[in-house]
Amino acid sequence: MKSITRTVWVLSVVSLLTDTASEMLYPIMPIYLKTIGFSIVLIGILEGLAEATAGLSKGYFGKLSDTSGRRVPFVQIGYAFSAISKPMMAIFIFPLWIFFSRTIDRLGKGIRTGARDAILSGEATPETKGKVFGFHRSMDTLGAAIGPSLALVYLYFYPEDYKTLFLIAFIPGLLAVLSSFYLKEKKINEPKIKVKTPFFSFLNYWKESPSQYRKLVIGLLIFTLFNSSDVFLLLQAKLSGLDDTSVIGVYIFYNLIYALFAFPVGILADKVGLKTIFIAGLGLFALVYFGMSVNTNLYFFFGLFFLYAIYASATEGISKAWISNITEKKNIATAIGTFTGLQSICTMLASSFTGLIWFQFGATAAFIMTGIATLFVIIYFLTVPKPKINESPQ
Repeated sequence: MKSITRTVWVLSVVSLLTDTASEMLYPIMPIYLKTIGFSIVLIGILEGLAEATAGLSKGYFGKLSDTSGRRVPFVQIGYAFSAISKPMMAIFIFPLWIFFSRTIDRLGKGIRTGARDAILSGEATPETKGKVFGFHRSMDTLGAAIGPSLALVYLYFYPEDYKTLFLIAFIPGLLAVLSSFYLKEKKINEPKIKVKTPFFSFLNYWKESPSQYRKLVIGLLIFTLFNSSDVFLLLQAKLSGLDDTSVIGVYIFYNLIYALFAFPVGILADKVGLKTIFIAGLGLFALVYFGMSVNTNLYFFFGLFFLYAIYASATEGISKAWISNITEKKNIATAIGTFTGLQSICTMLASSFTGLIWFQFGATAAFIMTGIATLFVIIYFLTVPKPKINESPQ
């Protein structure tokens, strides 16, 4: 079986274009919001609400995709929502409208995530899950390197012209939506019985899920509670003396390394084991956070962000591959949607917790605490059984 199929390519290109659009705006979003009158508190509330929307909707729409037996419409609608949200933020500057636009963007992510990952899983065998998910992550993250680079070039020639950048970001977003129409729905032989899907019905899956799934997801969520936003790493680099250009340069460098390594690391994971690579990734994460507790020079930060990119390559796509290998095919969108939904909520809590520790005890304490917590998470994962492929009816 060909590992990287036409469908995997299409989904990966769609993700690349969408991430190019989103990450084009990532570095300038807080600056833009401040120029139109948003306070730091209001920005925090906006981002919190947006992430909560994405988090809760991932589980619901994943469940809806499984019960309906359809994947492609969720992917197309989800990417369309994210595309139209870009120009919306440039049209009006009323706080309520900005909240609405940002929520539409995150809702789009919630609609598509479970269905998209279920399609990726369906295109792989249990022995090639790491490769397929790694390839997708690689293409997706390449967009995260292209986007900020385009924004830097544009703002160099047109300083502070943020509104136009939001309109420009609509172009790759629109191309992503058009590309999604190359996806074809696979025919399902089993007739689907129409059932009502309440918003929180995906939580029932936790009781029905395999014990392997619950043990794995508990570990992933505990880790997420200590895995705060990358903004804290960039802030530490800034406070250590790097100028704005160097900070953005480090961020672009991180995404480029991630994009380069996600695919080969996925292939390696299929050969040596998903669990082995995932734990190695956690070890690199702990090393990076211990390193971040030391204020040092530009080259040291580039070294840490290199290791941080390898960590991301060894965990993000790998965790979804692992989940899909221990979940029945009919529940994959629900399983991944439930995990990513709960993960979004934990990410919010993690950033708040890290921010509080930083404020009370300083950056060094915040980074060391995260590093130590990760070591305990590694010990936990050593007790989690390796995914048993033969138990996964694909």
